[in-house]
Amino acid sequence: MSFGFLGIQFGFGLQNGNVSRIFQTLGADIDKIPILWIAAPITGLIVQPIIGHLSDKTWGRYGRRRPYFMIGAIFTSLALFLMPNSPSLWIAAGMLWIMDASINISMEPFRAFVGDMLPENQRTLGFTMQSFFIGTGAFVASWMPYILDNWLGFSNVPESPGEMPETVTYSFYIGGIVLFLSILWTIIRTKEYSPEKLASFEEVKEESPESADEFYFPASKYVKRGIIWTILGGLISYPIIYWNLEKELYILAGSIGFFGILQLLTGLFIKKGKIKNGLVSIITDLYTMPITMKQLAFVQFFSWFALFSMWIYTTAAVTSHLYGTTDTNSEIYNEGATLVSGMFGWYNLFAAGFGLFILPFIAKYTNRKITHSISLLAGGIGFASILLLKDPQNMIYSMIGVGMAWASILAMPYAILTGSLPQNKMGVYMGIFNFFIVIPQILAATILGFMVKDLFYGESIYALLVGGISLFIAAVLVIFVKDVAIARKLPAQE
Repeated sequence: MSFGFLGIQFGFGLQNGNVSRIFQTLGADIDKIPILWIAAPITGLIVQPIIGHLSDKTWGRYGRRRPYFMIGAIFTSLALFLMPNSPSLWIAAGMLWIMDASINISMEPFRAFVGDMLPENQRTLGFTMQSFFIGTGAFVASWMPYILDNWLGFSNVPESPGEMPETVTYSFYIGGIVLFLSILWTIIRTKEYSPEKLASFEEVKEESPESADEFYFPASKYVKRGIIWTILGGLISYPIIYWNLEKELYILAGSIGFFGILQLLTGLFIKKGKIKNGLVSIITDLYTMPITMKQLAFVQFFSWFALFSMWIYTTAAVTSHLYGTTDTNSEIYNEGATLVSGMFGWYNLFAAGFGLFILPFIAKYTNRKITHSISLLAGGIGFASILLLKDPQNMIYSMIGVGMAWASILAMPYAILTGSLPQNKMGVYMGIFNFFIVIPQILAATILGFMVKDLFYGESIYALLVGGISLFIAAVLVIFVKDVAIARKLPAQE
């Protein structure tokens, strides 16, 4: 069931460890890198709830979720082959957009797949098994440039300015093959329960009747909210224009205004009696999501804000703070960039170990909330400690804490969430839950560039400190989340 995630995270691992390097090699300024990364969260924001809604409604000879696994695998593999051959910065940004949209097509149904196939008291173990394969795939992916450089003799320095090193190019080629084959393995080796069979497994959820398929609010409610959100987007745009603030902030204002427009369209559809469509369903489900999901939204916000700061800025932070260079064509810069890729590999390896052995053990003897809080605290310490390092090799100790947080972020929120969701909406709610991963990434992309440039005077290492503080906040918030398994006095995992 979870083996396909090895390939998905192989692709994500290559993306997280090398895309900033690719952007810098193609001439991106350090304060412009966050806006180029905006492709990833925006595509997730749009694609995941749509795919979740569609997969909930899909059933055929090839199953419910598996057709989406295959479609995403094909396009992601193609994007991985094309990305390192991008001739310009903007083509590379476009390829990131395509790659991330394709990964989301495969990834979102994988989350719902575990919720479909496992009873509640096995879901902690199911999601930690996903965490193991995620960590394993990302570890190997992050180490690929190092392996190709030091073991197989490929060049780690560009032949000319604007070209990718061989280590990066061939890592992406290998990633495309691994991703496709691992997802294909899950498709071939698993079966899916029919909607009727799933309904027979369903336990009565302690939710309001608003979660029923036929429920929707009066059109006026959507219209009022739509007007408020649209006006809010315009009001935020005004000071950006008036004071000529960073252009990245337009994305934040535009996203708020766009959400308002979607609500206005939803109200229009309902007023005309056209309630059987995906937009009405997704917006209504967003407003009627369970209390557990609302509480987890805040935890996810601060967790993923931190992760995005790490993925964007670790290469720039380490090469400038610990190696003392910003010259992307220099040998020492590429040495530092390869070290960062390797360190990303280590935190993923630690995550695989923690996810398979440590987190289920802690969850069994405490509960999932305490397990997640401890892990997030460890991650915050790991982030903040990088600022104090003198020897780049000592980053491996920081990565222990980061790995523990990453393992828990990939497992515990989903294990807590699935117990509160109606089975017939597992996919769409998993997609909506992705909003609270995507929104902090959009916010990070819009304000981190400003913070690094104007508050930290180009010292990107302080972006990682901000990420550490964000994880500390998430560690406190998760204590207040309602876990249905605890309320029902069910074991956290078996």
